[in-house]
Amino acid sequence: MALQRVLAVDDEPFNLEIIEEILEDLEFELRTACSGPECLDMLEEFDPQVILLDVSMPNMNGYEVCRKIKANPETSHIIVMFVSARGSVEERMEGYAVGAEDYIVKPFGQGELTTKLTKLGQMLLEKDILEQQVEDATSTAFSAMATSSEMGQIVNYIEHIGSIDNIPALAGALINCMANFGLSCNVEIRTDKQIMHFASSGVCSPIVLELFEILKSKGRLHEFTSRILVNYDYISALVLNMPEGDADKHGRIRDHICFIVSVTEQQLLAIQTRNELREQQQNLNGAIAMINSKFKGLISLLDNNRKQNEAVFRSLQEQFENRIPTMGLDEDQELFIYNHVDEAIQKSVARQEAVMQVKAAFSEIESDLAALSHKVDEK
Repeated sequence: MALQRVLAVDDEPFNLEIIEEILEDLEFELRTACSGPECLDMLEEFDPQVILLDVSMPNMNGYEVCRKIKANPETSHIIVMFVSARGSVEERMEGYAVGAEDYIVKPFGQGELTTKLTKLGQMLLEKDILEQQVEDATSTAFSAMATSSEMGQIVNYIEHIGSIDNIPALAGALINCMANFGLSCNVEIRTDKQIMHFASSGVCSPIVLELFEILKSKGRLHEFTSRILVNYDYISALVLNMPEGDADKHGRIRDHICFIVSVTEQQLLAIQTRNELREQQQNLNGAIAMINSKFKGLISLLDNNRKQNEAVFRSLQEQFENRIPTMGLDEDQELFIYNHVDEAIQKSVARQEAVMQVKAAFSEIESDLAALSHKVDEK
């Protein structure tokens, strides 16, 4: 469903007035609360879809409120956007650790807040569309877990991705593999041309995108509460629901995730290499076709010139044979003319032989290019 109900929570009435003024023209119901307990008391009756939650409040701060909201199965689905005057990496990570989906730093403008709410509204729509698909996938995943070991799942995954030749399909396979372990995750794939995001729920929340950006160069592994983020050069995976209460299982699943992401990155590199080779092959084939066309055109031009020269000399020879006897020349003069005509004809024959040599050379070049193209195909 579209965004219909928003709850703003702040202990400063002036801040609530600013939010009301910014959002007064938007088509959803806005209510306000002045404290954490008041916010919690309103949840059942108002059932907000998004909560704009101040971090610094007396008695119960925003982190405590968010933790209670996310711990309650009846309210854990509510999207929480922290509103704070501080926006350090540590504070954003703490906000995400307690379950928030977004974070906005005071003072903010009208455009910034409305843009974030629009994106959160889009998240609600996409989550509704994908909810049934996620439920079906989860059911299938747990059924598979009942009949296959964890290592069996990994082996099946490795065998499966070997035949994948495009990045979205590879990301989908990775998410499905995580689902087979009962895990929900977000994935970022980085190539030279673009950065792509994929999620079990269909869309990555804004705070997840910020975490990918902040932590991608900060080391291989980050763990906070029930979440774990694994970084490789071209792939980052954020798992949202690591198993709790069983340290052995937690460590085993963590190792599986690192290995699975590593294998996925190798397949990503293989896909990129194949795509590059395919592009090189296309370029090479185009170059070969162009060179072959130019060679044939040049050969045709040389051959036509040779034929024209030969026709000219034959015509000249016939004219001399018909005219010389009637010109009253002595024998030495006739012999002089005939010798020069024969010499010119011999030079024409030599040019024909040169054309044949050029043809042979071009044929060798064409064969070499065809052999090169075949080698690239084999790779």
